[in-house]
Amino acid sequence: MIRIGYGYDAHRLTENRKLIIGGVDIPYEKGLLGHSDADVLTHAVIDAIIGALGAGDIGKHFPDSDMAYKDADSLVLLKRTEELMRAQGFIIGNIDATVVAQRPRMAPHITAMRENISRALECPPEAINVKAKTTEGMGFEGRGEGISAHAVALITKG
Repeated sequence: MIRIGYGYDAHRLTENRKLIIGGVDIPYEKGLLGHSDADVLTHAVIDAIIGALGAGDIGKHFPDSDMAYKDADSLVLLKRTEELMRAQGFIIGNIDATVVAQRPRMAPHITAMRENISRALECPPEAINVKAKTTEGMGFEGRGEGISAHAVALITKG
């Protein structure tokens, strides 16, 4: 059995926050605002896997109203999502994800992002693809107001 899920996340850029994307602390003058570490890439991947399971969305499993998730490491949440997936008999086929940001440049960090995500999902790094796109100055990403990410997950019965 093969299942496919789609995930999306977006967070506002703000002062006095770390910029964590794909579990990588990226040097930048701003970070993403959120209840957890606001890791848009990891959140999109979580949402894609939960979607493939037909199990709702990230907010159902890790609500921002729960103080247990305040400043949470999103890779820990991804690991818990992996455990949920395995408990239902599924494993990762592959993940394809895109981070949308005008700045900072993501390319130097993509290998580390892939490795972090693959480690949390207990799958080979080759099963994880991360791309980065700008919007050529258009939209909230292009104006430097925020960063978004999209992800597709293919899961299969293990």
